[in-house]
Amino acid sequence: MNIRSLTRGDGVVIGAAVLLFIASFLNLYESSAFGSSNAPNAWDSLGTVMSIHLAGVIAAALIVTSRALPQPRRIAGLDLGQFGVALAIFAAWTALWSLIGLDGIDAGSGLILGFVAALILAAAAVATPLVPPLKAALVGAPRPRTPQPYGGQPGATGQGYGYPGGQQPYGAQGQAQGQQPYGAQGGQPGQASGAFGGGQPQGGGAGRPSAGGATPAGDFAPFWFAVPVARPLFGEDGSQTPIAELAPGTWYLAVEQRGPGLVAQTQDGRRGVLQDTSGIQRG
Repeated sequence: MNIRSLTRGDGVVIGAAVLLFIASFLNLYESSAFGSSNAPNAWDSLGTVMSIHLAGVIAAALIVTSRALPQPRRIAGLDLGQFGVALAIFAAWTALWSLIGLDGIDAGSGLILGFVAALILAAAAVATPLVPPLKAALVGAPRPRTPQPYGGQPGATGQGYGYPGGQQPYGAQGQAQGQQPYGAQGGQPGQASGAFGGGQPQGGGAGRPSAGGATPAGDFAPFWFAVPVARPLFGEDGSQTPIAELAPGTWYLAVEQRGPGLVAQTQDGRRGVLQDTSGIQRG
């Protein structure tokens, strides 16, 4: 699960679910209506706690889980997120009629707060895919310390694949063997760069970015990037079936320009076409 793929709307959903859970322990009705006995809370009424409070909490869990999973999961043909939105609306609808249907009894803080929380949860669940501010990433992508081309020298300890300068790519042999990374150019500008996975040492310049920007695909220079929101990665064969989903907060490698899109490589080595490149953050 990738927490960085969560949006601000998901943050509102989580906060509303916490508020809804707290409301389940407060009085449903004013205590004065019950004489000397204590007024009941939601846990004293199985129907209320299941249809409003627990339904709302479960709905929030389904919505957040569907955002964090790399691949969508389905229940009875419905995406987890869609199922969660429907359950959130049901919880808000039930809370509304529980508040309206009081017969001569004043609503307590638990019932009022529960309705407000359920309403916020349902509204955030429905509006998140539609309202741009709510679609923004809850946790922004980290800034790269030393952006380097694909195959640059290893960076600080603990950085791994998927972070600029974090690790040598497949086929790179390292500085000790004098081989060049993919897209790097050693020696003086104008000298031929090595093939993918390294080549002959050129004046000790291995690990430096290309001086002239020469790359295996014309003038395109591979670069690291992060997406602002989760976006699908389609197959290079032109099919419209996603092969992976790029998540905010993770660095991916753009290896080729493909029309208006980019051919990107994921951490596990899969390659595909990112068709929507608007708002991407370059490393």
